[in-house]
Amino acid sequence: MATSEQEKQAHAKDFWMQAAITYGYIALWIFLSALVIMVNKYVLAYAHFPFPIALTLTHMAFCSGLALLIIKLGLVDTVHMDSSTYFKNVVPIAALFSGTLWLGNAAYLYLSVAFIQMLKATMPVTVFLVGVLLGTEKYSALYALNMVVVAVGVAAASYGELNFDLVGVIFQSGSIVTESFRLCLIQLLLQSRGIKLNPVTTLYYIAPACFVFLCFPFTFIEAPKMLNTTDWAVPVGWLMLSAAAAFALNMSVFLLIGRSSALTMNIAGVIKDWLLIFLSVLLYKSPVGQLQLMGYGVAFLGVCWYNYQKLQGARPPVPTTKSIPDLEKSPLLRTSNSETGNSRNN
Repeated sequence: MATSEQEKQAHAKDFWMQAAITYGYIALWIFLSALVIMVNKYVLAYAHFPFPIALTLTHMAFCSGLALLIIKLGLVDTVHMDSSTYFKNVVPIAALFSGTLWLGNAAYLYLSVAFIQMLKATMPVTVFLVGVLLGTEKYSALYALNMVVVAVGVAAASYGELNFDLVGVIFQSGSIVTESFRLCLIQLLLQSRGIKLNPVTTLYYIAPACFVFLCFPFTFIEAPKMLNTTDWAVPVGWLMLSAAAAFALNMSVFLLIGRSSALTMNIAGVIKDWLLIFLSVLLYKSPVGQLQLMGYGVAFLGVCWYNYQKLQGARPPVPTTKSIPDLEKSPLLRTSNSETGNSRNN
C-alpha cells in the first residue's frame, strides 16, 4: 500500500511538472510573439529606420546563419531534398512568405499594433476562401456565415479606428492574403507529398530563398532611399534584438512539438492578441475607441466560433466500444514527423 501511494504521488508530481513545463513554453511563445511585434513597430516607426524590407532581410540573414549552424553541428536532423523538389515545392512557399513578412512589417509604418491585430482577425476568412479556391477546404454554409460575422466585426473595428490609413490597411491585407496562400500551399506542396519540416529545417530551406526574393524589391525600392537621404539611422542593437527574437520564436515552436494541442495553441493565440492590443495602448499610446473594441469583440467571437467548429470537425467519429479520445491531449505537432507553424508573424 505504501509503495502504491508513493507511485501515485510520484505520478502526480510528474504530471504537474510536465504541465508546468508545457505552459511555461506556451508563455514563452506568447512573450516572444509579442516581443517581435513590439520591437518591429519600434524599429520602423520610432527608431528612424523606416525600411521594412531591410528589417526583414536582417531577419532572414540571421535565421539562415543560425539554422545552418544548428544543422551542421548535428543538433537537429535535417531533411534532404533534391533541387527539383526544392524549386517546385519550397521556393513558391518562400516567395509567399517573403511577401507576408515584407507587407506585414510595412503596415507598422502606417497603423497601430492594436489595429493590426484587429485586422488579423480576418485571417480565418481569407484562409477559408483561399482554401475553397485551391481545394484544401470544403465550402460550408455554416463556415461562410461565420466568416460574415468576422468580416462585419472587423469592418466595424476599421470604421471606429481613429487613425485609419488606407495604405496601411492595403499592406496588412496583402500580408494576410499572401499568408493564406502560403498556408494552403504548405498543404498542397509539402504535406500532400509527405515532406515534413520542423522549425529549424524550415528556416534552413526557406530563409535563404526569402533573402534572395527580398533583395529584388530592396534594390529598387529601399536602397535608393537609403542612398539619397540622411535622416535615418541603423539601430544595430534593436535590429539584432528583433532578429534574435524572431529566431527564438521559431525555436519556441520547436520546444512545443508534442507537448501542446491545437486547442491550447488557439487559446494562447487569443491571449497573445489581447495582450498586444493592451501593450499597444500602454506603450505606444494607440487610441482605441469604443466602436473599435465592440467590432473586434464581434470578430473575436466569430473567430472563436470558427475555431470551435474546426476542432469539432477534427474529432474522430464516436467509437462503439472505446472511449472518445480527448482532442486536448493530442499533440499539435509530432516529434517523429513534425511540421512547422512559423511567427508572425511577426
